[in-house]
Amino acid sequence: MDPLANLNEMAIFARVVEAKSFSGAARQLGLGKSAVSKQISRLEQALGVRLLHRSTRTLSLTDEGHAVYEHCASMVAAAEAAEVAASNLNAAPRGTLRVSAPVSFGTRHVAPAIRSFLARYPEMRVELVLLDRFVDLAEEGFDLVIRLADRLPDGLIARRLLDIDFVICASPAYLAQRGTPRQPADLAGHNCLLYGHGGFGKVWRLRTLGGKTAAESSREVQVAVDGNFQVNSSDALHEALLADMGLGLIPRLSVENDLARGTLRVVLPGWQVVAPFATASAVFAPSRAPSPKLRAFVDHLLEHFKPAAPDGIALPAAALAYTRPKWMGW
Repeated sequence: MDPLANLNEMAIFARVVEAKSFSGAARQLGLGKSAVSKQISRLEQALGVRLLHRSTRTLSLTDEGHAVYEHCASMVAAAEAAEVAASNLNAAPRGTLRVSAPVSFGTRHVAPAIRSFLARYPEMRVELVLLDRFVDLAEEGFDLVIRLADRLPDGLIARRLLDIDFVICASPAYLAQRGTPRQPADLAGHNCLLYGHGGFGKVWRLRTLGGKTAAESSREVQVAVDGNFQVNSSDALHEALLADMGLGLIPRLSVENDLARGTLRVVLPGWQVVAPFATASAVFAPSRAPSPKLRAFVDHLLEHFKPAAPDGIALPAAALAYTRPKWMGW
């Protein structure tokens, strides 16, 4: 058998293993699912071994598949490195990036970063998909996703962009009518507008700020709240607060202009909201040779969010512990 005859099938096999599905690999490669399946069958026939266990829901590697994949992955990595070396001869990155982000955060913060990125790199194209749900990066064919989380799945690389602070606030008109809470227990008597994204639910956790003793400073309380409006969009919650509908727990970055103008006021300023997520990160798949367009975009995001991000620091998604990637000196 000519070892060069099946290079394309071997590269497709590596993509299937990494995407964990035929459909995910097909989206990444711009091929039909049936075409990818046929390529894998052709490779198995050429090698004379079965590479994958197939079922209606999952794929898994055979023992032979494990051995073959290691070589195929190395081959693809070498090809990617060659492409990067060639691309680095050009002054500017080019091509298309598929990016996903939560709706409100993407609209307010990612879209402006993309506008300045495209002005900087006119040969680039960016497809931004805004979704308020978990996005499977490989399965859905994205180059990069923005995640709001403290912990992220294993096997990915994340770069911290922004720390997210939450506040409880209301309009002056609402507070004049219903009164201003002085302690967390007072929230039970208010119409608390519920943010249904991120796991807050009907229990708000608060921690004291600036206590006289260490015990007071770390004291945490949980308050059961309820209200007549729940929404999974911080933009919609923001509008409800401005319409004097009640108290709301919301990211500070969504209301910072209103807080500065006085159209909204922070409630319980001596308490800190304990959020189920507190970090916005750019998440992408590891690669021995990340493409120039991905590198340029991640670097641009870090620059855009520079006041809140440690420069040049990357974090493994599993624990958000800081390490520097060992890719091409990046």
